[in-house]
Amino acid sequence: MTQSTNITWHAGSVSSEERQSLLKQKGLTIWFTGLSASGKSTLATALEQTLLHRGVSAYRLDGDNIRFGLNKNLGFGPDDRTENIRRISEVAKLFADATTVAITAFISPYRADRDSARQLHKEAGLPFVEVFADAPLEVVEERDPKGLYKKAKAGEIKEFTGISAPYEAPEAPEVHVKTHQVSVEEGVQQVIQYLIDNGHLAASAEQESS
Repeated sequence: MTQSTNITWHAGSVSSEERQSLLKQKGLTIWFTGLSASGKSTLATALEQTLLHRGVSAYRLDGDNIRFGLNKNLGFGPDDRTENIRRISEVAKLFADATTVAITAFISPYRADRDSARQLHKEAGLPFVEVFADAPLEVVEERDPKGLYKKAKAGEIKEFTGISAPYEAPEAPEVHVKTHQVSVEEGVQQVIQYLIDNGHLAASAEQESS
């Protein structure tokens, strides 16, 4: 891919600290990863609503949705998957830098790509929270809401993660949600509790009094 030349970074006049103070919020990225049908998008959608109802600015970036626009020119081969994650990493970083909680829900099968996303945020001084939506292959195959596993096994879909393409599970995610063992509400609460415990989110009045 050709890189841009003759460009200069144009710094703004608003510091991160000033933006955070005025908006009374700090940005971060919550990165959901897992097999198709593992519950990533379901958890991400519920988390977004939970945060918004707590008065926290949050925005969800979903893997399928992004491929309708920004990444519609990408396929599912290894190089395109890496570019898909590189682009969304940059977008999530921009949201987080703008003091919004960016919630991404992408299979993001390669550990190296997720590590690159984490490093990008680290270099920008932005928190990165990896959430592993974990469910065994036999469970997601049984769920298969879009019929994709059936098609992949029949050879109708090439390079399908978990069947004909690899998925490298996180080794040390900040949050590990076993979606076949907990409800959506319980999974969201795991993420919320992590955010509270690590200073990314204030406890609600109900939690403070309990």
